[in-house]
Amino acid sequence: MIVRSKPRLQDILLTVNGSILPRIVGKLGLIAVVSAIAVLAAQEHPGIFARISAIPFTLIGIALSVFMSFRNNTCYARWWEGRQLWGELIISARSLGRETLLLPQDDRRELLRGVCGFACGLAARLRGQSEIAAIEPWIDIGSEAEVPNVTNAVLDRMGRRLLTLMQEGSITPIHYSVLEDEIRSLSKVQAACERISMTPVPFAYSLLLHRTALIFCVTLPFSLAGSVGWWTLLPALLIAYTFFGLDALGHELEDPFGFEPNCLPVYALKRTIEREMLSLLGERDLPPPMKPEKSILH
Repeated sequence: MIVRSKPRLQDILLTVNGSILPRIVGKLGLIAVVSAIAVLAAQEHPGIFARISAIPFTLIGIALSVFMSFRNNTCYARWWEGRQLWGELIISARSLGRETLLLPQDDRRELLRGVCGFACGLAARLRGQSEIAAIEPWIDIGSEAEVPNVTNAVLDRMGRRLLTLMQEGSITPIHYSVLEDEIRSLSKVQAACERISMTPVPFAYSLLLHRTALIFCVTLPFSLAGSVGWWTLLPALLIAYTFFGLDALGHELEDPFGFEPNCLPVYALKRTIEREMLSLLGERDLPPPMKPEKSILH
């Protein structure tokens, strides 16, 4: 996630890091070349584009901007839901930490380190990395490394341990029910995150907008070259920057748990859980909070 203050004029004009420009510079170069070709053709053969009116492009541009805004709103909704889910995960982790105060220290330590392992495993799972490597620093996975969903296996182990504590009389059935509710909340967060991660925006819908935006931006210079000459480059590149930029931004937000600059800071969020769980266990040598690298927080 990009972490910046309100952009100043200097930032608006010069900032590249964290902007969408690096992803679309190739397409902008294509539009610049097409615009130059259109202008040269109009100068070499005056009147060649006289019958191409800019009015249809105005109407198509309005319709395209509306459809693109629908897609971007959908992608932003996915991004915001992902952020809410990780907020719920932090709330459930804190609640579980408070509700284990009466447990024996060894059992409490096992549960809270299990929460850390679950958060790390979920972050790795959502980003296509090794869940086992992420979880093992916190708990010994053992035979559970062979199950299809290692992150969920961490919650299963925590649930079994709580059930054993209730059967031994260490906690009451009511206390067990309260703790089990928090584990169920963690499981719901994982399922919802997996739903977002495994259900992309329909490909045909995205492809339609990609093609329409590309065709619109490539053909637009031919409607302007005959009347404005080399000034064609300015509106053509500006419109291309807007359409291609919105398209690329929507693609980044579509997968809110990825590594793109505008994706959620999943590592920073799971580090928050790690620090707070270790603090509840009385540890003082906590891992440092994640810091932005070149204004990007991962």
